[in-house]
Amino acid sequence: MKPLDASAIRGILVRGTNWVGDAVMSVPALRLVRARFPSARITLLVRPWVKDVYSAVDFIDELVVYDRGASHRGPAGFLRLAGELRRRRFDLALLLQNAFEAALLAWCARIPLRLGYARDARSWLLTHPCRIDPPVRAAHQVYYYLGILSAAGLAPPRLWEDKDYRPSIRIGVSDADLQSARRLLAGSGIADGDTLIGLNPGASYGPAKRWLPDRYAALADRIAERYRARIVLFGAAAEREIAGEVARKMRRPAVVLAGRTRLGELMGLIAQCRLLVTNDSGPMHLAAALGVPQVAIFGSSSEVATGPLGPDARIVKHPVGCSPCFLRRCPIDFRCMTRGFSAGGPDGVDSRELPGRERRSGGGVQDRRRPGLGTRQPDASPRTSGSRAPAPAGDISWNAPRIVSPTRPACDRSHKKTTFLPAPPRNRIGPARLRAAAELC
Repeated sequence: MKPLDASAIRGILVRGTNWVGDAVMSVPALRLVRARFPSARITLLVRPWVKDVYSAVDFIDELVVYDRGASHRGPAGFLRLAGELRRRRFDLALLLQNAFEAALLAWCARIPLRLGYARDARSWLLTHPCRIDPPVRAAHQVYYYLGILSAAGLAPPRLWEDKDYRPSIRIGVSDADLQSARRLLAGSGIADGDTLIGLNPGASYGPAKRWLPDRYAALADRIAERYRARIVLFGAAAEREIAGEVARKMRRPAVVLAGRTRLGELMGLIAQCRLLVTNDSGPMHLAAALGVPQVAIFGSSSEVATGPLGPDARIVKHPVGCSPCFLRRCPIDFRCMTRGFSAGGPDGVDSRELPGRERRSGGGVQDRRRPGLGTRQPDASPRTSGSRAPAPAGDISWNAPRIVSPTRPACDRSHKKTTFLPAPPRNRIGPARLRAAAELC
């Protein structure tokens, strides 16, 4: 691939990803773009359902919503959007999404530099098509997006091999969403001082990622009793039924907010939880990005590829030979989510074990303080109450020319009116309690 001439780039269009979890995992790549181009105007083109996640990235200048169900419907809407983008005169299009359509749109918008993976027969539409570095397939998903920048010389190669590099996915919550979440809780009878523990029993990808409702219900009862906590069930509108099933099977009362929130309000709710128990899903990544402690239950998917990146994440997984299969539905007996989980806790997990240790003997459950990321290190920076989101250059640990600290970028971003707040300080939960919660699964 020919070198990318970055000297004259003033306007950048980034095509965002289409899944909530992928949006969170693309944040480190966006940080590197901001660090590499501190004075450029960066615009994100996103679909409506991930808008609230990308709105929380406060070092991005502008969001453009690509709504194929309304203003950009059909071929006429597509060409209308291309014309809108062309009038903005972008210098570079960075395509984090892999679709052919993303490259076609950048081409129709006449953006002179178009960078993305050479996939879906779209190479001829890109000025800088990059090949996938095969080892990145065994790394965490964040490095897949970073690999696009590495291929263009905008980031060092194979960042997953750099022990000093810590990808930061941290984002904030808008004050409006936080206040809206508090009103939802108050309307459900939850006081501001109550200990709040969230459950996310759904997963939009498919049922193979979902732990069983009766086990979620039993776990919720035990957690509520042990910590004198209020249980709140989250989820999308399509997950309202499974959240209601969990609540009906519980002995203790629970609040079901599945299907009743916008994504931004869900972020505000998660930010106020002391703990989130979740499947591998978008809310799992949101909790990690918001610094909320969590217990993440994995089955058909890989904790190595998509595990939560955060210091307060604990993974519970039962190792079986067919996992990860990445199927939406289990064609056999769902053993990854049924075996090894007993009424008293996952088999093979000893309450005396230290965080970060794991036991595999006898086919026991893997119970880890951090996801299995090999040489890759999650963001371990301490959370500071009342602080803003981490500086965009906070995860730059390499020396390269033309990298300028974007602490005071020349680009004027005074138009951004949203105030981003970190999760409240009462969210902190010690390693012992986090481990104990995992052992109740």
